[in-house]
Amino acid sequence: GGLGWEHSIPSTPSTVGMGASQYSFDRLFPEISTQEEVFDFVGVPLVETVLEGYNGTIFAYGQTSSGKTYTMLGPDITDPEYAGVIPRTVNAIFEGIEKADENIEFTVRASFVEIYLERIRDLLDTGNTNLSIREDPNRGIYVQGMVEQYVDSVGEVMDIMYRG
Repeated sequence: GGLGWEHSIPSTPSTVGMGASQYSFDRLFPEISTQEEVFDFVGVPLVETVLEGYNGTIFAYGQTSSGKTYTMLGPDITDPEYAGVIPRTVNAIFEGIEKADENIEFTVRASFVEIYLERIRDLLDTGNTNLSIREDPNRGIYVQGMVEQYVDSVGEVMDIMYRG
């Protein structure tokens, strides 16, 4: 990896379930896992590809009270030890931009959506409560009507997170 972080993804995902309900996963994190361990596995590879010019998405899925918000945001997004995957990823992206060749131009956009009961809600525009996922040959997969804000700093992204 270009950022110097070490990570590994198992070559064969594990599967759990019975009958038609089979679920694949790359890794389970025990309750004692730190926010940093989760970020190193999930966020670091994403940041590396984003800095190479690819779009990146981190998606948390699970039942109510399963730890999605804790994992994604953490109990305190400003605390270096307890910040979740999103604040750590944002920091790493902007650190990577700072270290990148000055001839490379970066454009960073942020959006913040929630999917609940199969309805997509834009957390930056509370009027957008039933958005649709679309696919376009040029744009790829996107959420139609979702607010995307251009951001230039970690602080701007954190402001968006507080608003959402």
